[in-house]
Amino acid sequence: MESFTVRAYTKSELAQLYAPYVCPRAACKKLQMWIERNTELCDALQRSGLAPHSKTFTPYQVRLIVDALGEP
Repeated sequence: MESFTVRAYTKSELAQLYAPYVCPRAACKKLQMWIERNTELCDALQRSGLAPHSKTFTPYQVRLIVDALGEP
C-alpha cells in the first residue's frame, strides 16, 4: 500500500482519496460536510486563507485536514 503524500491537491482529488467508492461530486460534498462539522478544522482552514470557491488545497491546508480527519 502506498503512503499518503502531503502536497497540493484539488478538492476533488483529495475528496476521492477519502471516499473512493462514490462519484467525485458526492465525494466532494462528503469531505465538505466532514470539514464543516469539525469547527476547529473549519476555523483553521479559514485562517489559512482558504477561499469558499477555491478549487485546490495547499500543502498546509492538506496537513490541517489530515491532522483532523486522519490519512485517507
